[in-house]
Amino acid sequence: MPNKILKILKEAQEEKWAVGQFNVSTLEALRGAVQAALNLKSPLIIGTSEGESNFIGLRQAVALVASFREETRLPIFLNLDHGKTFEYIKEAIEAGYEMVHFDGAQLPLEKNIEITKKIMDLAQEKGVSVEGEVGLIPGASRVLEKAPEIKESDLTDPKEAGIFVKETKVDRLAVNIGTFHGMESGGLNPRINLQRLREIKEEAGDKVFLVLHGGSGTPEEDLRQAIKTGIVKININTELRTAFTEALKKSLKQDPKETTPYKYLPPVLEAVQRVVENKMRLFGSVNKI
Repeated sequence: MPNKILKILKEAQEEKWAVGQFNVSTLEALRGAVQAALNLKSPLIIGTSEGESNFIGLRQAVALVASFREETRLPIFLNLDHGKTFEYIKEAIEAGYEMVHFDGAQLPLEKNIEITKKIMDLAQEKGVSVEGEVGLIPGASRVLEKAPEIKESDLTDPKEAGIFVKETKVDRLAVNIGTFHGMESGGLNPRINLQRLREIKEEAGDKVFLVLHGGSGTPEEDLRQAIKTGIVKININTELRTAFTEALKKSLKQDPKETTPYKYLPPVLEAVQRVVENKMRLFGSVNKI
């Protein structure tokens, strides 16, 4: 399975398109994302953070994704997003996750490398793809009253990225090039620093796949340029949560007396599906299977 996702990411890297990771915490959101991939014939990465994984259940998330993959025959992959500890990532791997992300960006580089190498040893035994992170990506996956300030010194240091990749040999690298988790209310997120991305790519090389977190709310043209410059995986969460919540509120308001979930939840599924389809078109992953 990891060989398959790595092959897809390599094709994306060479052809200048990106695979979307869409985070979910409910069956409705998962179904919406899968339907979008089915409609557009696109690869799909489903992400669950530690919080989302705890809500669904690690093994339950694995089983759900596996069932949709078997039913649709689509290349659907499950990634643990922002695993904070070796122990939790080990749990996810043992539960059956095909991909994991260790968020050690808040640690000193040496410690980040040390833990990531330990995760790599375990992951390689199990055939699991690993994503590391250099450069702390701020924010939270919700609508923010004020965007976090991101200084140039907060961005991923290209030299550190190169050292990290050389030492750990991770498959994927999440970098801070100006985005943040969440969306600012009333406006688009700050623009991507494409020059920093070019410098990171030069130091990290083509053997690692560069990942952009905080894709929600980021200007579309910035995302297009980031893909052309080397980003091959883009994470989306807050836009899905917002679409889900707004559709649910609207559905319940339309018929306040309705108590049957399968009657008021379809608009929620459809709202998530629309967001995912729009992103897949933007990322250029349509008809790539």
